[in-house]
Formats: sequence, C-alpha cells, structure tokens
Amino acid sequence: MAVVRTIILVIFYVVLVVLLTPVLLVCWPLGVRDPLLRVAKWAMGVSRRILALKVEVQGLENVDPARSYVFMANHLSFLDGPLLFYVIPQLVRVILKKSVFRLPVVGLGMRFVGFIPVDRKRASGGKRSIDEAAQLMREKGYSFLIFPEGTRSRTGELQHFKRGGFFLALAAGAPIVPITIKGTFELMPRGRLFPHSGLIKVIFHKPIEVTGKTTEDIPALLEQVYSAIKSGLTD
Repeated sequence: MAVVRTIILVIFYVVLVVLLTPVLLVCWPLGVRDPLLRVAKWAMGVSRRILALKVEVQGLENVDPARSYVFMANHLSFLDGPLLFYVIPQLVRVILKKSVFRLPVVGLGMRFVGFIPVDRKRASGGKRSIDEAAQLMREKGYSFLIFPEGTRSRTGELQHFKRGGFFLALAAGAPIVPITIKGTFELMPRGRLFPHSGLIKVIFHKPIEVTGKTTEDIPALLEQVYSAIKSGLTD
C-alpha cells in the first residue's frame, strides 16, 4: 500500500508542476510570490492525506503569524521539510542544498519565492546563503526553516547542531522557535523509499529572543534550542 500511495503522490506532483508552469510564467514578471507559496502549502496538505499521515500539533499559540522567526527543528526523515512547511502558520522559506534547485520548473519556482540554495562543497557557501537569507528577513519580513543538525539522523537520536542558523537569527534580529518533530523516523527512516502511514507529532516551543545577543552568545543559544527540542523527544 505504501508503494501505491507513493506512486499516486508522484503523479499528483507531476500534474501540479505542469499546471503551475504557466502560473509561474505569469507571476514571475509581476513579482507575485505568495500565491505560489499558498498553492505549495495546499499541496503539502494533499500529500499528507495521500500518504495517510495523521499530524498532531501542539504549541501553535507560541507563534505569532505576523512576526519573523527562524524556526529550528530536529531532522529525522525526508518527510520533515514538507510536513513542517505545511504546519508552520506562515509562508515560510527554506535553505536547501544547491542540487535541489536543478529540478526543472520546481527549482526555478523555489528560487523565485525566496528559498535559498547552499553550496556545501564551498567553505564560503554557507555564509553566503546565511547572508542572503538574513537580508530577505530584514527587508521583506520572511521567516526561515532551518534544520540545525544539517542532515537527517541515521539513528533517530538528536545530533550535534551546526551554528549557521544561529548566525542567521542574530543577523536578522529574529527570535528562534524550536520545533520538535516525532514519528517521521519510524515512518520513513533514511534510506527508505516508501513511507508508512501513521501518526506524527509536532511541538512548537516558546520563542527564544536574540535581542542584544552577539556571536559570543551562540553556544548558550544553541544549548537552549537543543534542550527545548530534546524535551519534546523525551515527553
């Protein structure tokens, strides 16, 4: 059944990309981005239903839809990004590895709406992406989703955090919202092609303000975020 659901999902996205291509061509010269993001958010909701994923969300009261945030979540599965894009109560942007932007039409659309590519092969690639994202946050009020572990966990355990997302929060002056996601590792661990159906829990923790903080405070901020996310995993 998991294979059948995945095939249906692929067909859905192929049809959606074909239908959205002319829409992108119209939105591009007009600089209209939000409708494309709303369609993408809707598509993630449809995907959840196709894959028979039940989602339980806690702590939405901690997020002000009008504020700009850096959302930081643990990373257990390929399901995490699309699912969080759907449940975060904003039109959130994401920093993604450069190769994703090579997808026909999809990559162009992601770049247009404000997603940021990062070249992990270059030492300066991460800093350049963070600088670009921070500028968008300051000028346009965007929020970004970051996975501070950098890659999906192979064991389901919380890994060490990288510092890039914390530099972004400081540069943008935006609060950090820790997010705990549970259940996706069991449904689609790294290396599995077809996800099982089941329950996923998402917990939005209280924002951590960065006003007045400097790079010297990053270790303490990192520990705060790590502890918040870890607390959700042990509940």
